[in-house]
Formats: sequence, structure tokens, C-alpha cells
Amino acid sequence: MSRVEIDWRRCRGHGACSAALPELVSLDQHGYPVISDPQVPEELAGAARAGQWTCPAAALRVRA
Repeated sequence: MSRVEIDWRRCRGHGACSAALPELVSLDQHGYPVISDPQVPEELAGAARAGQWTCPAAALRVRA
């Protein structure tokens, strides 16, 4: 199973991760991501990878 992580040194609060993976990532009051569960279920693996590739700051990471 994969895990999602945020690289806080890179994150700028664009919100693309939440748009790609709303089941696991929401946004706080300032627009920064909050991960409800870092474990990515197999059925969301494609959405997690899409979130990783669409993040303009390359801050969302999917790890095996």
C-alpha cells in the first residue's frame, strides 16, 4: 500500500492535491493540505499519482 506525504518546504497551498484526491486530502482555513489518512487504498492509487503530478510545487509525494 502507498502513502501520501506533503513536503512542507515546497508546499504553497495551491490546492491541486485536494482537487485530485479529495477522499484523503482536504484544505485548512489557509488553503494548505490536511491529510486525513496517509495510507492510500489501492482504488485511489491512480488519483494519488495524478495529485503528485499535478501539484505545481511538486510538494505531494506518493511513497510505496
